[in-house]
Amino acid sequence: MPTPPRHPDGAAPARASRRRFLAGAAGLAASAAGGGAAQADPNNLPPNVPAWTRALGDGAGVRPYGQPSKYEKHVIRRDVPWLTATRESSVSFTPLHELDGIITPNGLAFERHHGGIAEIDPADYRLMLHGMVDRPLIFTLADLKRFPRVNKIYFLECAANSGMEWRGAQLNGCQFTHGMVHCVQYTGVPLRTLLDEAGVKPGAKWILAEGADAAAMTRSLPLAKALDDCLVAYRMNGEMLRPEQGYPARLVVPGFEGNMWVKWLRRLKVGDAPWAAREETAKYTDLLADGRARRHTFVMDAKSVITSPSPQARVAQKGLLVISGLAWSGRGKVARVDVSLDGGRNWRAARIDAPVLDKACVRFYAETAWHGEELFLQSRAIDDSGYVQPTKDALRKIRGVNSIYHNNGIQTWRVAPDGEVENVEVS
Repeated sequence: MPTPPRHPDGAAPARASRRRFLAGAAGLAASAAGGGAAQADPNNLPPNVPAWTRALGDGAGVRPYGQPSKYEKHVIRRDVPWLTATRESSVSFTPLHELDGIITPNGLAFERHHGGIAEIDPADYRLMLHGMVDRPLIFTLADLKRFPRVNKIYFLECAANSGMEWRGAQLNGCQFTHGMVHCVQYTGVPLRTLLDEAGVKPGAKWILAEGADAAAMTRSLPLAKALDDCLVAYRMNGEMLRPEQGYPARLVVPGFEGNMWVKWLRRLKVGDAPWAAREETAKYTDLLADGRARRHTFVMDAKSVITSPSPQARVAQKGLLVISGLAWSGRGKVARVDVSLDGGRNWRAARIDAPVLDKACVRFYAETAWHGEELFLQSRAIDDSGYVQPTKDALRKIRGVNSIYHNNGIQTWRVAPDGEVENVEVS
């Protein structure tokens, strides 16, 4: 797909004063005390001494495994039951609107499985490496942990993320529309280390990666990518992978579509051509308007989404409004994110909060004053290759509306005068 043109510089950002911020904060306290979404107990508000200070805390506070506060029990992954045929093939969406920063907690990280979640005894785990190599090898989990390891923060995005938006605005939620993504720190051994151990024969160009789940998820991976930055990972945010994330070991393919990050990794075969597996022929190809299908569209192009405000995170009050979102690019680093309040007519640069890492999410913020006017919020990401996130209409002119994959078009949220937010499109 051709790279969209670079954008012009946007307008200067609007600034909200500290006085307006403090006035807004007072309004928030009043709304909470007067019957907002979270009803406050006046006996616990200043200058009173709250109930939790006048009694000993929960004696069961020392727990074998920490849990979120009971007041955060609504912050969970959610699925769409009708999206897949059976529960053995399901999608759990990250609650992007409930998170901040760039790291997705393990218990909330997006996951997709095609044949149920495999439960593998680590003592029985084996990873085979064979094909066009000098020494076919079999690794145990203990073997993998003996190799020099690295820690890398990467995003993972399903190629079908936002896929229902090709024909127009659909699901009314940031979580459901764009939640097939997570960003975590992976710990593991570089794939090139294992390939060096086996010795790759001349003429080898591809690797077949196969999972140990009931679906035997299988994808062809270019050898050049495998030797570049791929990992065989066994930890996620410090702890061992969870079963739904591929325990005990998975493939990490930075910047490439999530389907290639084979979970429950059991086999790597080196060859001289791609294998034309089911998931790269019948599935995970981009059907164009003329009936042709693009194959091997591995890279996830630059994308951004405003996570708050969004349909699951309405605007609670007038005054200072902090716009927050995520941006990422499979091509490299995010260089800039712009935000529009009027559906793309005018743009201004958002503030990117550090760190900015290769093929990882960045968090961006933009502050403005909101007085109840209608807004059409948009964001667009620009990566360090110069690629600019396109509009959905620009994508459709090139790709049509037959695909369900690689939709990185600009999202529009409409903020109504009452603070409610909905998924819309503007032309």
